[in-house]
Amino acid sequence: MNYKMMCRFLALICLAETVFFLPALGISIYDGSRGAILGFAISATVSLALYIVFKLIARRTRGVLYAKEGFVCVASSWILMSAIGALPFVISGEIPNYVDALFETVSGFTTTGSSIFTDVEVLPRGLIYWRSFTHWVGGLGILVFLLMMVPGGKNEGFTMHLFRAESPGPEVGKLVPKMRQTATVLYMTYIVLTVLNFTFLILGDMNTFEALCTAFGTAGTGGFGIKNDSMASYSPYIQNVTTVFLILFGVNFSCYYLLILRQFKSVFCDEELRLYLGIVTAAIAMIAINVFATGFYGTFGESLRHAAFQVASIISTAGFSTTDFDLWPMFSKSILAILMITGACAGSTCGGMKCARVLLLFKNLRRNIHNLLHPQQVQVVRVNGRAVDEKVIANTNGYLAAYVIILFVSFVAISLFDNNSIGTNFSAVLTCFNNVGPGFEAVGPMANFAHLSIPSKLILTFDMLAGRLEIFPLLLLFSGSVWKKA
Repeated sequence: MNYKMMCRFLALICLAETVFFLPALGISIYDGSRGAILGFAISATVSLALYIVFKLIARRTRGVLYAKEGFVCVASSWILMSAIGALPFVISGEIPNYVDALFETVSGFTTTGSSIFTDVEVLPRGLIYWRSFTHWVGGLGILVFLLMMVPGGKNEGFTMHLFRAESPGPEVGKLVPKMRQTATVLYMTYIVLTVLNFTFLILGDMNTFEALCTAFGTAGTGGFGIKNDSMASYSPYIQNVTTVFLILFGVNFSCYYLLILRQFKSVFCDEELRLYLGIVTAAIAMIAINVFATGFYGTFGESLRHAAFQVASIISTAGFSTTDFDLWPMFSKSILAILMITGACAGSTCGGMKCARVLLLFKNLRRNIHNLLHPQQVQVVRVNGRAVDEKVIANTNGYLAAYVIILFVSFVAISLFDNNSIGTNFSAVLTCFNNVGPGFEAVGPMANFAHLSIPSKLILTFDMLAGRLEIFPLLLLFSGSVWKKA
């Protein structure tokens, strides 16, 4: 392990977070919120001091950089970023318990949206902004942002490892030859879509601050609401705009790049995109018919609006809500639970397993069945007409195994500490591990996670980080061989 190189990247994280604190500090100063001013000022000072310490340690950094450094740097950076990001909540006095503050911050950066707050609207605007901004930063990933700002130079291979460790999906590739250019393309697309979302919200008579925070949460598919009822009290126009942009942010960003290049056929024929849109359409139709038939809403149009919003919110793993879907019929809730696991497209800002993995798993299952019937034939798995590398399929199978193990171990563990119903405990793990936000029953869309014990919150914090970092970077931290000095 090249510890000096690791400190170099931790220094960049601390410097970036110091800068990120400044707008929240400015809002707090404008509003005269003394607790929030103190919280952000001290946190920025701590972050800057850590930057100086790590920078001094990383002087004259040399050595060869391997994949393990990339994975460890990503996992360590996210943990450090969350640990510092929790300080404003504690110092301001809004969350006295540091574990609660860490849970809230990790939920923000991982774009989960699970919250311990029972009354969000009483928070100072600086802290409300910070909660929403953590979603936007975590959406594409802080290290992707740093890759855009810092030239790769001789360490282009290492930056690819960083990019692979932080980006969601079974396979990560460069859109353009240089990693810095790829990161720039991704972030420019991200920024443009965020600005468009903000503009449409403003056109719906949403005030500037609320539109900015909502756009941050939508872009990062996070789901931290700035009102206690999430999005329920906003107009149908605002809800519909949010629905559309949640679906858009669930699309693989490489599709937008192909559209810019006018490669429309490639986008139209993309199997993952077609699967994603097919799932969305089918889920909306089934839920709308189900909730309308059971008399939850007066008109089919209202049923369709709520169904579309919740499907977009859950499959994109945003977690916003316009209604208490925990009261819906079991059929509709079952569909939402499946969407929590599936997630949207790889290469988007969403959590879950991703449609790309689901597609690979089904294609590989079909191949295995075919091989049982025709053992002499050699068949490859193809996606978009191209053969998939067997290593990618093996990694997908490994991911599925790790996913199931962590899911059930976490469920058993929190059941030991919290004597809640199976529905509450299992959905809490499911929603945190897949970075969705709300679960069912006592952690449903109109409830929160404040009542859970400290050990359960720590377990769910681990689950949120593991889900956002695609499991393996975080698991590598527990491997002794990774920490051996190079």
